[in-house]
Amino acid sequence: MEIRESSLMVTGGASGLGAACARHLAAKGARVMVVDLQKGPGTELANEIGGAYAHADVTDEEQVIAAVEGAMEQGPLRGLVACAGIAGPTRTIGRDGRFESAYALDDFARIVSVNLTGTFNCVRLAATAMSRNAPDADGQRGAIVATSSVAATEGQVAQSAYAASKAGVEGMVLPLARDLAAAGIRVNAIAPGLFETPFYDIAADAEDIKQNLLRDVLFPKRFGLPDEFAALVGEMMRNDYMNAQVVRLDGGVRLTKK
Repeated sequence: MEIRESSLMVTGGASGLGAACARHLAAKGARVMVVDLQKGPGTELANEIGGAYAHADVTDEEQVIAAVEGAMEQGPLRGLVACAGIAGPTRTIGRDGRFESAYALDDFARIVSVNLTGTFNCVRLAATAMSRNAPDADGQRGAIVATSSVAATEGQVAQSAYAASKAGVEGMVLPLARDLAAAGIRVNAIAPGLFETPFYDIAADAEDIKQNLLRDVLFPKRFGLPDEFAALVGEMMRNDYMNAQVVRLDGGVRLTKK
């Protein structure tokens, strides 16, 4: 798919992996719609890369439709990069044996809603817009890259909701690719390992956690760089024969229980 002059959406685009993708795709000539709940950083990034910003919760149908329509104002929407996601490490039960201490069901549902349902919501609405595009020589009208995680198959202690949501993203890739093949839309996903993003900053002992996690990385012995993730997104967009794949990008890490 030709990235230059294409209109592309990046959810979770105001920071971390999403921001790196927005910058990378804009540098390749795309008109990028940055979709995020962080208005200040999102607007600033959109101005920096010559794109646009849409304030949207990925689980909200009307807000995502508005973002898609905004992206279409920049040109035919040909790509979606779904990076929006949340986490909240919580153990399944408490230590006191009380029902009230068990993992709050609303908290579990919120993580699954944003990471899994939100991804599907953006895919179904963006793909609807892409289906209206004129096809290229292969009949292609668009490409989608979703974000899973190595936790989908190697979830650690206190990651039941996050691991379930990312396993769901992986499980959707093939049926989505099969559904959207008739419209000429490819679907792939990346399962990142440990990356330098604000993801870990929610913990008070973030640096200790990061150093502990690094023990399981084979090589190179460091966290991944957002630009490395963005480069793979660009290749998945560009390579027309890549479809229905989930690709790990993880330095060879295999997560242990904690």
